Amino acid sequence: MSFNEKQESVSKEEWMAKLEAAPPVPRLQMNNLIMNYLVTEGFKEAAEKFQKESGVNPSVELNSLDDRIRIRDAIQNGQIEEAKNLVNRLHPELLDNDRYLHFHLQQLHLIELIRAGRIEEALQFAQEQLSEAGESNENILSELERTLALLAFDEPHKSPFSDLLHPTHRQKIASELNAAILKMEHHESTTPRLNNLLKMILWAQDELDKKKVKYPKMTDLANATIEDPK
Repeated sequence: MSFNEKQESVSKEEWMAKLEAAPPVPRLQMNNLIMNYLVTEGFKEAAEKFQKESGVNPSVELNSLDDRIRIRDAIQNGQIEEAKNLVNRLHPELLDNDRYLHFHLQQLHLIELIRAGRIEEALQFAQEQLSEAGESNENILSELERTLALLAFDEPHKSPFSDLLHPTHRQKIASELNAAILKMEHHESTTPRLNNLLKMILWAQDELDKKKVKYPKMTDLANATIEDPK
């Protein structure tokens, strides 16, 4: 009988015992993964403290993170024009070469106008700055339509499109821009290696789910919470 046909079940205790019996990840390798994450995401202060505590040196000069940090902070504070000016001073060709990223910054500016209740200004900005981009790209048009749909509601934060007003949307675009700057500067991979490991965990669990295997599943990646097979 094949593994798939047996639909074997592994208890949480057995699973944890196997994990504990596996060769430990060398401390230096784990520290390098952590430093890679801090540098890639632009957490300079944390990287400096971790460097002192672990003795692991970052692959780039930490002062080089300052520009990316200022850009990220400007976006997360809703200061989109300031972020664009910083990007243009740092890499003038970046937004010209990446029109989709440029649109996302323009979209954020439009969202901030809507958030502030500056409706006429928002409509004028969309017509003058974004309508042409929407005509040439279906994905952009769809995103633009979702953004403008916020105007149809007296309380946009309670609308079906309220996710655009959530701080996580700013964070998403900030990460997208951070990755683009990293790629241009060729300092680091645009995705932290820890992220790739987490994706591998999700992929492996998805494959087990497809085979209907009962196993202790990690249900909370942030806290490494593992639940008994169901």
